[in-house]
Amino acid sequence: MGFAPGNLVTARGREWVVLPDSTDDFLVLRPLGGLDDDIAGVLVTEGVTPATFPAPDAEDLGDHFSAQLLTNAMRIGFRSTAGPFRSLASIAVQPRAYQLVPLMMALRQDVVRLLIADDVGIGKTIEAGLVAAELLEVGQARGLSVLCSPALAEQWQSELRNKFGMEAELVLPSTVRRLERGRIGTESIFERYPITVVSTDFIKNSRRRHEFLRTCPDLVIVDEVHTCVAASGQGGSGRTQRYELVRDLSKDPTRHLILASATPHSGKEEAFRNLLALLDPALETVNLDDRKGRELLARHFVQRRRGDIRRYLDEDTPFPKDRLTREVPYALSPEYHALFAKVLDYARETVRAGDGELTKRVNWWSALALLRALASSPRAAAQTLRTRAASAAADSPDEADAIGRAIVLDQADDEAIEAADTTPGADNGDAGNATARRLRGFLADAAKLEGKPDRKITALVKEVKRLLDDGCDPIVFCRFIDTADYVEEQLQKALGRGVTVRAVTGTLPPTERVARIDELTATTGRHVLVATDCLSEGVNLQDSFQAVVHYDLAWNPTRHEQREGRVDRFGQRAEQVRAVTLYGRDNQIDGIVLEVLLRKHEAIRKATGVSVPVPDNNSAVVEALMEGLLLRGADAEQLSLDLDVQEKQLSLYREWESTAEREKLAQSKYAQHAIKPEEVSAEVTAARASLGTHEDVATCVEHALQALRSAISRTGDGFTATLAPLPLGLKDALPPNRNDPLLFADDLPVRRGDAVLTRTDATVEAIAQYVLESSLDAGMDEAVRPARRCAVVRTRSVSVRTTLLVARFRFHLELPSRTGTRQLVAEDVATLAFEGAPAQAKWQDADAAGALLSATPSGNVPPQQARQFVTRVIDGLDGLRPHLDAHGAELAEQLLAAHRRVRQASSEIVRGLKVTPEAGADVLGVFVFVPSIEEGAK
Repeated sequence: MGFAPGNLVTARGREWVVLPDSTDDFLVLRPLGGLDDDIAGVLVTEGVTPATFPAPDAEDLGDHFSAQLLTNAMRIGFRSTAGPFRSLASIAVQPRAYQLVPLMMALRQDVVRLLIADDVGIGKTIEAGLVAAELLEVGQARGLSVLCSPALAEQWQSELRNKFGMEAELVLPSTVRRLERGRIGTESIFERYPITVVSTDFIKNSRRRHEFLRTCPDLVIVDEVHTCVAASGQGGSGRTQRYELVRDLSKDPTRHLILASATPHSGKEEAFRNLLALLDPALETVNLDDRKGRELLARHFVQRRRGDIRRYLDEDTPFPKDRLTREVPYALSPEYHALFAKVLDYARETVRAGDGELTKRVNWWSALALLRALASSPRAAAQTLRTRAASAAADSPDEADAIGRAIVLDQADDEAIEAADTTPGADNGDAGNATARRLRGFLADAAKLEGKPDRKITALVKEVKRLLDDGCDPIVFCRFIDTADYVEEQLQKALGRGVTVRAVTGTLPPTERVARIDELTATTGRHVLVATDCLSEGVNLQDSFQAVVHYDLAWNPTRHEQREGRVDRFGQRAEQVRAVTLYGRDNQIDGIVLEVLLRKHEAIRKATGVSVPVPDNNSAVVEALMEGLLLRGADAEQLSLDLDVQEKQLSLYREWESTAEREKLAQSKYAQHAIKPEEVSAEVTAARASLGTHEDVATCVEHALQALRSAISRTGDGFTATLAPLPLGLKDALPPNRNDPLLFADDLPVRRGDAVLTRTDATVEAIAQYVLESSLDAGMDEAVRPARRCAVVRTRSVSVRTTLLVARFRFHLELPSRTGTRQLVAEDVATLAFEGAPAQAKWQDADAAGALLSATPSGNVPPQQARQFVTRVIDGLDGLRPHLDAHGAELAEQLLAAHRRVRQASSEIVRGLKVTPEAGADVLGVFVFVPSIEEGAK
């Protein structure tokens, strides 16, 4: 016989649900109450037979917790619900209410074009991933490519796998040959692998770009999209190639495009318009001061700051309350000062000398590299003296300047080079014997400065000890690899065995960086991470670190903000994070950068409330200041009186302040208004009611653990439970490396090895699945079954005998999409209550039924009487079926309305939506509530 989707069948000794991909001969089955990971394919010839869900057994009686446990375990365990957000049940993250706004915006578009511009640390990756997961789940997209920087590729791959269950292949220079070997025939990488994370810089060149454009998936996420657009005549060739790539992707009118950037409007209107045109060509020229123009933008653009979502729909999102910043000056030791003076004299001589403009520019960048390395550490200075200057290979002054700026100055993040933390060289290759001896002398002097003569490292040790004493595990950011290695050695020596110090630099590939951090944070005791700016973006470190120390000043304020953003973000458990900036009071380099750039950046941020990148003429100002230092021998104070330098500095500040004001205005003008909070509230409430609220999860977990003899202790942020008494089957299902006692926290963030009371937590999922499976297996030892399918409860909550049924409904969904109509089988659980005997059932409303789940017992019911009460209901189930079927039809209508509501602007999908209930709901539980003795049993 044939089996239709939604039918129950028996095969291999258990019950299954038939899924839509089945054929007459081959069935795709999901175990009843099981997960998608348990889906199996079975030949009909293997003895598949129709099945009916068995009614509860009146002999299998539990306590008053059973109804609530069973209901909540069902909701938590669902992986295929019938609600309008198809992906929420199957992903391993529970999004916060504000993170559903981009998803609701996307579902109202036939072709998704969305710019997610939320603040740093709010969760743009999760928001973009939610949209992608939903489009793939409902068949609106066939594949996905994420375009991002190489430094972020592994993190994107990890986020897609761990949070959304997507296995993505990395398309990087180091992986492309392996991927190409896996192709079949003439297919491309992107035809072979439907989900990829791609280095934007790798794929942007013309040879790779054309193949990508030809075979690219119909869904693309572009991370840090602001690095792909610029105003006319601005940005390097790399930015231009990125823009051409993304622009060409956007020209396909059927391609879904999700753009992400925390800084979409950096004050340049033309660049902002170029970005908006990727969403809709009309946005390039539409008047955004006009109401209709802003309404058009609002359909595609969402931007929130922390203050907007810290409390959203009565849901708190924990961010650190304060960022405590402090500047710590240090003075050079006499030995260090003497070397600095000699090197400064040498630098001045070399930049004034030289025949020809090319030689002068090479000398200039060599001198600046040497001074910057010497200000960083003795070891970086020594390495610089050993290494040939990259600019020495230039063929023209312009090329020498381009190489020098890229290596010596901290360029914007979109102009980063492969080895951004490599110590620059200072040897221009033309030194005579006398100069060579002089440089060897500098090298010998620098080697003697490591350790005690280096007061900078002494100041760092003092500050790190202070942070550790305050309960903070810090990250120390250095500019160069050699400095980071040196700092690691010196800190480990000074801090002793009780503190573990590890360095992570660009010498490690990204996957090994993450592994080293995991190894460090898994150690007992306190820990310190020393890092270069290879970790200033991409790797989130808020779980294990609470402070940042800027050992070396970045010559770009944005880099400082990126460093501090690694710990100051959602998920940080500390209420306060610390940021300490070390600077040399008398090394003449730090004073210029601190005063002219870093302090000004902070002043603008405090005055306007926004943080914007330093304008493009930053390099010109820094070079002018350094030129004054080297060519005129002026220090920072003297340079402030130099009219030429002063005018350049004032010009920079005027542009910077203007940019910040425009960004502040843009945030207000283009704030998200397309989705109203009340719309989000309605859908969030419905989705969480279907999948289980926080209270449902907490109650289920606590009651299950108590029933299994675990010792529960309340804490300020949840409760702890001992694991030793738990049955072996449950302990084996729990995640490895868990703490014991195990903390179940009310909310994120949590420590490694703890759990959080959300349905997507792996520990919670294991407990819910165990509750459900053990309740259905009457043959198990009663001592290890937290819930039963029947119970009789005497309570003051009812005045007449009332029966609560816990029922599971199955629905057939037809979701039209560009890939054709997709048929799905989904499930939902409902509680229904009636008064009296089944034959004369007086049905109660949903609120009355829900209230019974938390009814408090007031006395015992004799076992024989209890079995009689339950038997009457079970014997009368056939007479209750018409009401159950009618309730299923009512649920189907409600679900259809919800699907139409969230997709209200997508007329094609709305017209073709269908939700049909499967006849014959499964009665999971029968729970009878009888009045207290003083009320009189009826």
